[in-house]
Amino acid sequence: QLQLVESGGGLVQPGGSLRLSCAASGFSLDGYAIGWFRQAPGKEREGVSCISNRGLARYYIESVQGRFTISRDNAKTTVYLQMNSLKPEDTGIYYCAAQRRSLGCSVSSMYEDWGQGTQVTVSS
Repeated sequence: QLQLVESGGGLVQPGGSLRLSCAASGFSLDGYAIGWFRQAPGKEREGVSCISNRGLARYYIESVQGRFTISRDNAKTTVYLQMNSLKPEDTGIYYCAAQRRSLGCSVSSMYEDWGQGTQVTVSS
């Protein structure tokens, strides 16, 4: 079982940027699709973005398209979510999750391993 650790959250003003990181403690993420999810207060968790094992497929929900970018490093040890032009509605706890999957990605499918989450607050 992978242990995933998120980092990079914080408090930022509207229009600002944050970069979230998701790292597997002691393991490579090779062979896994990675998803980013968020949960706002009083709302259900939603899938925000995902990236396939080789990074060839990426998905974003409509509300973050053009503002967020998901990527993974060549050593496949860390996955990033660059978040620009942040809005108050982006506030929430952001989780990364891993799915053993060689091709493609989907935020609607089952993910086996989850991190503890990192808080993102967008407020003036």
